[in-house]
Amino acid sequence: MSPVLLSRRHFDKNAPVDECVLASMRWGLVPAWFKDNDPSKMQYSTNNCRSENILEKKTYKDPLVKGQRCVILADGFYEWKRQAKDKQPFFIYFPQTQGTSWKKTKDEDDPVTTAGNKKNSETEYLPEQASANLTEGGEALDEWTGWKLLTMAGLFDCWTPPGGEEPLYTYSVITVNASLNLESIHDRMPAVLDGEEEVRSWLDFGEVKSLDAVKLLQSKNSLTFHPVSSLVNNSRNNSPECLQPIDLNSKKEPKPTASSKMMMSWLTSSAPSKRKEPATCESKEEQESKAEAQGPSTGLLQQWLQGASKKPRTK
Repeated sequence: MSPVLLSRRHFDKNAPVDECVLASMRWGLVPAWFKDNDPSKMQYSTNNCRSENILEKKTYKDPLVKGQRCVILADGFYEWKRQAKDKQPFFIYFPQTQGTSWKKTKDEDDPVTTAGNKKNSETEYLPEQASANLTEGGEALDEWTGWKLLTMAGLFDCWTPPGGEEPLYTYSVITVNASLNLESIHDRMPAVLDGEEEVRSWLDFGEVKSLDAVKLLQSKNSLTFHPVSSLVNNSRNNSPECLQPIDLNSKKEPKPTASSKMMMSWLTSSAPSKRKEPATCESKEEQESKAEAQGPSTGLLQQWLQGASKKPRTK
């Protein structure tokens, strides 16, 4: 189950279409027309949806046409780079620049991408460089106001079991070709929505029609990354150490940088998130994808939603 942002009008027909609500949905889209009584019997994976096929496959075309667009929230995601003998895991996320905060308007400049302008080579994956713009002389340049959550475009659907049980809400993450700075790790990446305006346009199915919304699904050099321990290869491991940057050129434990200390402090102090589920959503755990997303804290999500509610609403 993951926190998913969507228009409140999906649950309340009288709500403004641009008013957001946070819901808990299961990863792996189950189409509304699925006739079996057990979703696990689906013969293909729907964790990810390729943007190139979104208008060709009924599983994804139907939700898109109905305006069932959503935004998946996470601290970041893991991806594995194939090597000669094994795979090296990386944690990929939005750059955490000085004074990082939730709200970003169209009038503000984009944060400096720390890894976006780097060449793809292992010598540039050092943890000291993972958030170069965050620190100066080992200290934070400005007050850090929280982790900037990754916002990924997705589609959702609502499936009702043939026996009449509670409906199940599920989603799929839309993927695109990898950006230049990530293609050395993997050839695909999530369709990232960078900034509040892109998030609003994707969710506003009243004003932004499907064909226009699809134009937002582009590869972007807006993410940074660092190598992490093989601890993440086991899904039972769920601790801050899974995010700790490592030095690929050293077998010794790396000395924590100011940015990694900040990350570790935030992870260990954040309370478990309390996620809001729609009244018709049945909880069921699913872990069948290789990419494991880390859930955000409730406080940051509330800040985002409160900021969103201050914007003019479309009646």
